[in-house]
Amino acid sequence: ACALLTACALPAAPAIAQGQAPRPAGPRLKIASMKPLQPMLQTNTPKPFAQFNASLESLRDSIVVSIVKAQLGTRYVWGGNSPKSGFDCSGRVRYVMAALHVELPRTAAQQAELGSAVARDTTKLRPGDLLTFGKTRNGRVSHIAIYIGHGRYIHASSAAGRVIEDDINRPGSPLIKRWRGSRRMVAEMAADSGAKGGG
Repeated sequence: ACALLTACALPAAPAIAQGQAPRPAGPRLKIASMKPLQPMLQTNTPKPFAQFNASLESLRDSIVVSIVKAQLGTRYVWGGNSPKSGFDCSGRVRYVMAALHVELPRTAAQQAELGSAVARDTTKLRPGDLLTFGKTRNGRVSHIAIYIGHGRYIHASSAAGRVIEDDINRPGSPLIKRWRGSRRMVAEMAADSGAKGGG
């Protein structure tokens, strides 16, 4: 029996110094250092204003589109410049841009000289950009419209006799003028306001 007890005896417990608390048996637990987590935290940290800025851009576009669409169906009148009297193409553009605090001259040719040029590419256009049209690519601008996104624009059409929405890639015809270029006005207004302290 003594031999059996000797063979089965547990390892002797370490001596406990006087006044020292006993330590639990078994492997010691180690607390992981936070240093290895730092690169992971830096990699996954979101840019704080990226989502906020995207939301502002979306809100800006929605407001612009709502203002541009407000005159749909208004009758076409040569020289018209208000919802009550009717619109021609440049009169309507001037009216809408005034609602966005952008002052423009009266004719399509004059309006086409202002703002900054934008590539003739729907992926580069933003709602509120002006689209210029003419009978030839290099000829005089004789028609102007406002882009609303997704390849669509709104203009006062003499052929339709009212303000309508159209597709920028609609088939050409003798009555349809060629899309010549694009001008950005709203962004120019925002940049000027910031530089001058508003107003």
